[in-house]
Amino acid sequence: MSLLHLHDLHLSIHSFDILKGVTLRIDAGEIVAITGESGSGKSMTALAAMQLLPVGAQTRGQIMLDGTDLTTLSETDLCALRGNDIGMVFQEPMTALNPVKSIGDQVAETILIHEKTTRSDARTRAAQTLERVGLPQSQFPLSRFPHELSGGQRQRVVIAMAIALRPRLLIADEPTTALDVTTQAQILDLLTKLAREDGMGLMMITHDLAVVADMADRIIVMRHGEIVEQGATQTLLRDMQHPYTKMLFAASAHRVTLPDVSADAPLLEVSGVSRDYRTPRKTLFGKTGTFRAVNNISFSLNRGERLGLVGESGCGKSTLTRALLGLEAVQEGTITLGGEPVFTGNKPNLAVRRRIQVVFQDPFGSFNPRHRVARQITEPFHLLDTPPTGAARKRAIDEALVAVGLTPQDADKYIHEFSGGQRQRIAIARALIIRPDLIVFDEAVSALDVSVRAQILDLLADLCRAYDLGYLFISHDLSVVRTITDRVLVMKSGQIVEEGATERVFSDPKHSYTKSLIAAAPVLPDLKGATA
Repeated sequence: MSLLHLHDLHLSIHSFDILKGVTLRIDAGEIVAITGESGSGKSMTALAAMQLLPVGAQTRGQIMLDGTDLTTLSETDLCALRGNDIGMVFQEPMTALNPVKSIGDQVAETILIHEKTTRSDARTRAAQTLERVGLPQSQFPLSRFPHELSGGQRQRVVIAMAIALRPRLLIADEPTTALDVTTQAQILDLLTKLAREDGMGLMMITHDLAVVADMADRIIVMRHGEIVEQGATQTLLRDMQHPYTKMLFAASAHRVTLPDVSADAPLLEVSGVSRDYRTPRKTLFGKTGTFRAVNNISFSLNRGERLGLVGESGCGKSTLTRALLGLEAVQEGTITLGGEPVFTGNKPNLAVRRRIQVVFQDPFGSFNPRHRVARQITEPFHLLDTPPTGAARKRAIDEALVAVGLTPQDADKYIHEFSGGQRQRIAIARALIIRPDLIVFDEAVSALDVSVRAQILDLLADLCRAYDLGYLFISHDLSVVRTITDRVLVMKSGQIVEEGATERVFSDPKHSYTKSLIAAAPVLPDLKGATA
């Protein structure tokens, strides 16, 4: 008998069909990956297995956990089962954790809810569980709060909460999407180890085949609420049958061809830049300390060149980006664009600021949902001395939307009417509309499905040809940086530890840190069925 068996599961919310006849099995100790793009139904499959469904949801079919049909249980019985028999790890650890409770209390809470035990015993077991996931008390005391941990450490706390009672089934919903490559590798290794050691079934939800190619026993591919293909991992990857699976594989390894850099004139020059932050006093009357987030960094970016910046969280990428955009002053060094300083005195130089635009990671969060697209993408006009009006403004809007593959009619819509990929296209249109000399892409494709990501990368290559576009591309996804940049900077602990032509750095890294980043990055096997 399988540990989890979904048989002919149909799920609808009001009149909208979400899942259509899903049938799958997960055995004890087995790792099963469910992959597919946004809207494929993979997360709703996971929530159905937990019976955590929204109001208006209706199901048909069976959800059997070790012989018990979960669809027949009362909410009281389900509450006893969740956390005890089924654990869940969510995508964003910061929203899954309570910011005002210590990590020890949050892990102990799971134990106290399901077992009659003392608070002292629960905290002891919480400490043991945290140590099991790589957070020993000697370095991470139970009194720590979530904001005092890195993203990978917070995800380990969420995993500790999910496994505290040794559940029979663990569901991990995109647990590594926002993590650095080295942290991602650690979390994947940890989940694999826990499944093997505890004989625990693991349902791994992901949109990236490369993430689970090495860890999953079986892969299930979903599209539009249906399973289109499933099988043993190596067999499926070697002999894909469904066109959608082949498309996902090809998109995961998508490469673009950038045009040659037409000019060799320096555009952005960073010389000896350092940025310090104050740290709190350690004693009541003691002095405040300082933390050097960026330490004596120098580099240049030529006009029309595509430069990548990679490194783990906390390496100083975001601090450096804010300084480049004129959002933060630096203590040492200079930053110039076209020979003009980004900062004049203590204020950003607006004459330079209008020549730099930025595209953020979360396109929906970077827009005002109450405004139409036409207003959204013309926001940079406030940087111009004489912004276009009337017919000229309308023409600029139309040209920007057409340039990113949308239509002039889209200008009258609201941002919620678009998909994630279309929103990112609108964000790029907003950055392009005043024809800047430089665009900063800050993790601009990390939250997108592999096929949408491939479309955006193709768009950037096309814009480079049409606009002689130069950009700084910041990402923790090394496969994307490799295909979309001419040169790359590798940053660690506030310093550039390696730089050079992108292909040279990736094929022959010199620094040990660069080697560790490349080794940790998930890579799809070069199998026969990829492009058939």
